[in-house]
Amino acid sequence: SLSDQAEPPPPPTTPHLHFHAFNNTRIHKMTVAESIKDTAESVKEAVGLGGHGSTQATRKEMSDAKLPLAYRDSCAHLLIPLNKCRFDNYYLPWRCMDERHGYEKCQYEEFKLRVKKMEELRAEKGGARSN
Repeated sequence: SLSDQAEPPPPPTTPHLHFHAFNNTRIHKMTVAESIKDTAESVKEAVGLGGHGSTQATRKEMSDAKLPLAYRDSCAHLLIPLNKCRFDNYYLPWRCMDERHGYEKCQYEEFKLRVKKMEELRAEKGGARSN
């Protein structure tokens, strides 16, 4: 009967204004804005949009991920999680947009570096083309 069932839990209280984050072994309070900023920085780093140097994937990691040789470049550390995301989400294009954007941005930055290096080589040769 209905009288034998337990009462439903009380409604949730208002959300707290502080979040707790672990910093080594200590716990400190973070404001909502600090928590959002910290999360945003973590996501940026994860998808390769952070301002710090990138971490290269090792040859073993690239081999284990079965990356084709043509894709084993300085952006492979972003392609590995992108391919995993694609596989896990049945290649639905809208599911891995952040990972794809990070990988494509890395590819574009590498392209700009190659163009800059080529322009420097041409300047050394007085504008002569190598071909």
